Amino acid sequence: MSSSEPVTLVTGGSHGIGRSVVEKLVAAGRLVAFTYVSGRQAAEDLELASKGRARGFAFSLSDRQGAISLVKEVEAEVGHLHGLVNNAAIVRSELMAMMSDASWDEIIDTNLGGTFRVTREALRAIVPHRWGGSIVNVASLSAIDGVAGQTAYAASKAGILAVTRCLSREMGRRKIRVNAVVPGFVATNMTRDIDEAAVRRLRERESLQSGVSAAGVADAVVFLLSDGASDITGQAIHVDAGSSA
Repeated sequence: MSSSEPVTLVTGGSHGIGRSVVEKLVAAGRLVAFTYVSGRQAAEDLELASKGRARGFAFSLSDRQGAISLVKEVEAEVGHLHGLVNNAAIVRSELMAMMSDASWDEIIDTNLGGTFRVTREALRAIVPHRWGGSIVNVASLSAIDGVAGQTAYAASKAGILAVTRCLSREMGRRKIRVNAVVPGFVATNMTRDIDEAAVRRLRERESLQSGVSAAGVADAVVFLLSDGASDITGQAIHVDAGSSA
């Protein structure tokens, strides 16, 4: 049964940055729906730890029709949407000269196309309530600082930054804020296959030796969703331990 409380939807919420976002939103008293592709056990563990404040939904960004049913299920089973965190993505390291059309298309359509489809359906749910809302897109520092082997991934994340700026213009009059966070290197399941030399190159410009944590990125996301960020829209907040300074 759905609640009268507003709900925040987090894609890719069972692991890494997304899981930290879900945990911090629950700690802040928010009602959360989150998606996962695999790892049902991790999703169930998160639901249990939330004491009923977070609910998982199986969903893949590559499912072109899935966003429609996802948003309908969330609204029917959890509550009306008020916030969205576009966190889910796939990454693959391939040199452009060796990349197939299929690989390029998969990364762009999943990361950028999937974000478009989820956001479109979320807006169609949020706007009629007329209570405003907030969207936070998780981008990547690779969208700004080139990383060899991540052309497609970086292009998808750069597209998400462009979407953030344009959508903030479209939705401002509806009192819906749209922002992005731009994390530096974060050690998660998605980045575990990057070799140590590459990690050192990614981190060599960091000013803070502690680096970037999933929890630190999540703190920025939760802030942008909050009333404390009520005057902020169309912005990309870097959480990169000073790499872009």
